[in-house]
Amino acid sequence: MTVQAWTFAMVGLTFGLYLYLAIRARVRDTQGFYVAGRGVPAILNGMATAADWMSAASFLSMAGTISLLGYAGGVYLMGWTGGFVLLALLLAPYLRKFGHFTVPDFVGDRFESNTARLVALLCALFISFTYVAGQMRGVGIVFARFLEIDVDLGVVVGMALVFVYSTLGGMKGITWTQIAQYWVLIVAYIVPVVFISLQLTGEPVPSVGMGGEVAPGVPLLGKLDQIHRDLGFPSYTEAFTGGWDRVNVFCTTLALMVGTAGLPHVIVRFYTVRNVGAARWSGLWALVFIALLYLTAPATAAFARYYVCEQLHGKTAAELPGWYHTWQKTGLLVWLDDGDGKLSYRGPAQQAQNELFRIGGMATTEFADLRASHERWLLTKGQEGQDGRVVMTQKKLSGPDADILVLATPEMAQLAAWIIALVAAGGLAAALSTASGLLLVISSSIAHDLYFRILRPQATEAQRLRLSRVAIGLAVVIAGVVGIFPPGFVAETVAFAFGLAASSFFPVLVLGIFSARVSAVPAIAGMLAGMAFTGSYILGTVYLGWPRWCFGIGPQGIGAVGMVVHFAVALGLSRVCAPASPTARAMVARMREPEGAGPGVDIERAMDH
Repeated sequence: MTVQAWTFAMVGLTFGLYLYLAIRARVRDTQGFYVAGRGVPAILNGMATAADWMSAASFLSMAGTISLLGYAGGVYLMGWTGGFVLLALLLAPYLRKFGHFTVPDFVGDRFESNTARLVALLCALFISFTYVAGQMRGVGIVFARFLEIDVDLGVVVGMALVFVYSTLGGMKGITWTQIAQYWVLIVAYIVPVVFISLQLTGEPVPSVGMGGEVAPGVPLLGKLDQIHRDLGFPSYTEAFTGGWDRVNVFCTTLALMVGTAGLPHVIVRFYTVRNVGAARWSGLWALVFIALLYLTAPATAAFARYYVCEQLHGKTAAELPGWYHTWQKTGLLVWLDDGDGKLSYRGPAQQAQNELFRIGGMATTEFADLRASHERWLLTKGQEGQDGRVVMTQKKLSGPDADILVLATPEMAQLAAWIIALVAAGGLAAALSTASGLLLVISSSIAHDLYFRILRPQATEAQRLRLSRVAIGLAVVIAGVVGIFPPGFVAETVAFAFGLAASSFFPVLVLGIFSARVSAVPAIAGMLAGMAFTGSYILGTVYLGWPRWCFGIGPQGIGAVGMVVHFAVALGLSRVCAPASPTARAMVARMREPEGAGPGVDIERAMDH
């Protein structure tokens, strides 16, 4: 069977499983739709949380980023892993004891303000739409290569699937599909890298193989460092390179950590278990399941980098491997030729010797089509040379996009067709599992937090459930549009969402749990200040050409500064504003009592009465 036939088979089987689980788990009440009836066992919730957490950014883009940046790319791995520990220990148990459906629900009731609830709702929508753009783009990339369809059409197919199983089962259906998706994605991630590790180093454990030898006396990482020096790149194992200096590494890691702890689609998973103890155990199990992929990602990155450098640089069109020509059809590869008819894959030091590159074999009209489909690789204007081909001056590297390396590496290693197809199914599982969780957050924010808690408190359960499903449909359409026109590659887009969560939700949740004094006005001002600062900085530096005026910090790390701004504004205003009411103080005190020492707060029951 061909790769495409295997891909159709595996994607079809896994999609059929997801739809079957969604149909079996369909719900008819809001508690089942929003929090799966609060009865998910801890170990199963840990699997679902891991799938919800390990998005297209974790599966596709994290290893790709580490592969292109080397050691410096580990900032994503460190930030995301540390952030989940922070969430599981610092926030999740307290939020579960408080007893809510959503993060805006907690903010509105803790600070006794519908204005605070509305601001939190807008933050949740902004974060979720930014995050889901990366997931839908990941779906499109997988479909574009393995089903040989356009990236945009792949996004549309993913939209249709996630709409069906999200609207049928809500959180209950999403939970069971995410459990299945976890096993699909983790098997798909680990199996190929085990074979590659055996092939390159003779070691079956990828993490051990990364430190092994590709030839007698030639360690893999040492070989990569030598290749990088020859091509003009910084050493692969060098800690701080290019724009990833110490300040940016620290700020980005911190932003990813606290952003993780503030992500609404991850927090809501801790509302689905029976009690606080189960919430803590869910966090532990989730970390175990997440570690299986995260401990493997650096090895995947190193193997991919080795193949790319060995198989691409200095090759003519006839000498390039078959996988290159296949992936080039997606528009996610660019061949820059410095005039000798061979692919030039060099670092900035070598590129500085000759900044004029030709896009091999491409006429001006073809270049216009390529630029329209993949703008970020072709940042400067092209001009028609004397031979009718485009001549460009630019500093971007030729070669593969970071988002395709995990998918392409099994082809680089010439693994079996069924393994290549398995990776495609895993990439889809990773993207769809997170997309469904994000879409549920968007739906609950509109139907529960806005419609029921603010606009129409007398709405019946049937009306709320119907609106939730309509909201998911609208959110799917918007998410698909943003996925077709993403603000960056998958990990970069997701990093922006983490920065927004770090500057908006994390501080207000910490203050809401651990500071009984902070009232509505400081909380609202803090959220607005943190979100406005971080959002404007990201938009300005990415789209409007602003310099990085805040200590040279890049847009991926500015959320750490936004968090500080939020804390400073909220704590400063709490000194001059009226303190929280006695009722809110009592809520905080009961929420922080050990489980069993007090009755806790059950907001749902209070609303019913």
